[in-house]
Amino acid sequence: MLILVLFVMLGVGAAVALAGGRRGATIRDDQAAGDARAEAQRWYERLGGQLVNLPNDNALARQALADAAERHQAAGAQLAQAGTVVQFQLARETALEGLAYVRAARTALGLDPGPELPPMAAARGTGMIMEEREMNGYRVGPRSSAATPYYYPGGYVEGRPVPAGWYSTPWWKTALAAGAGTVGGMLIFESLFGGHHGQGGPGMFGGGPGGGGFDLF
Repeated sequence: MLILVLFVMLGVGAAVALAGGRRGATIRDDQAAGDARAEAQRWYERLGGQLVNLPNDNALARQALADAAERHQAAGAQLAQAGTVVQFQLARETALEGLAYVRAARTALGLDPGPELPPMAAARGTGMIMEEREMNGYRVGPRSSAATPYYYPGGYVEGRPVPAGWYSTPWWKTALAAGAGTVGGMLIFESLFGGHHGQGGPGMFGGGPGGGGFDLF
């Protein structure tokens, strides 16, 4: 009888400990999600404030501001549906991408771009364009101009790292929309960067945040 009582007590103790551990893990998960939500919300609100305060009547800044507004809308939708740490982190990443477009627009407007942003995970190691280049009718450069009115904050398109900079055409949108096997966007990519396989080229690209240079393939 004593042994039976001991087994019952041990079983109850194990069940209580297990329930307590689950409650503790749930609390920690909730706290982590709450922190991630607050962080994403902070950048989302900052992006909205920047969009309200900037004029959109400058031709060179207009497209970058339109892209920033698109990211603001997307980040808001992600925040509304998010419930996990990863989902809130994705909303934060979208808001940061929008702020990268805002920085580009501010530069095109002749304004101080503002404080540096945290590095975006999607653009890690992609580098940035450091000098102007033209090939086969396409042009890229480190600054906005009538010839390069489209800004890209850096990222991967069809597995290829694309550096941040200004482009004569938003070819990456075509590539992303077409999906695997795209032709038009990748042909432009090859036209612009085909001579730099495996290297950044002499002064052409600068290393991205945390990266040691730029490697196209």
